[in-house]
Amino acid sequence: MLPCAFPVDFIEPCLPATAYEPPSGEQWLHEIMHDGCRLIVRKEPGRITLYSPAGNNLTERFPLIVEALANLRSRSCILDGEAVACGDDGIPSFGHLQSRRFDESVFLYAFDLIEFDGADLRRDPLTKLKATLEYLLAQAAPGICFNRHFKESDGSLFFQQACELGLEGIVSKRCDSRYISGRSLHWIKVRNPNSLAARRLEAGSLSS
Repeated sequence: MLPCAFPVDFIEPCLPATAYEPPSGEQWLHEIMHDGCRLIVRKEPGRITLYSPAGNNLTERFPLIVEALANLRSRSCILDGEAVACGDDGIPSFGHLQSRRFDESVFLYAFDLIEFDGADLRRDPLTKLKATLEYLLAQAAPGICFNRHFKESDGSLFFQQACELGLEGIVSKRCDSRYISGRSLHWIKVRNPNSLAARRLEAGSLSS
């Protein structure tokens, strides 16, 4: 691991490329894609900040995430994840999130770890990052959950199962990939064509 060196507060997130079909093979792992708001969350001694993908400060909006982050067993860390508000069916609802009526119960599905206790992890392979993140979140408060990944060699089958559950889609990532700000061809997202998020995209009300 490299010594931590973040000259600016905000780290631009790694963005998946879009595809119509997911990749398959042992070199890929797959995650559920949740219909929410992407966040980069940062804990420093005496300071916690939640950023949107554009770098806007959203710290005051999601108190449950802030509280959970403050109670993590770490001096400092930077997590990448999706803030979600679930509907009555337990599935993340963008409408609930957008309404602002549920801000106090919004929680974070964390799927990547950028920095941990002073160590810059961006050159570590994804599988190592995942293991460290799962360890960090093992006893986390309800405001932050580890977004589980699956080593399903048949990406199409995993995607089909996600669609049958009415989820937004999946993100597939190469197991040996590194965390790089900006668009990455080593991360592939495939949307459920019948999801609400896909219909918003078709209507032009949500950027890809």
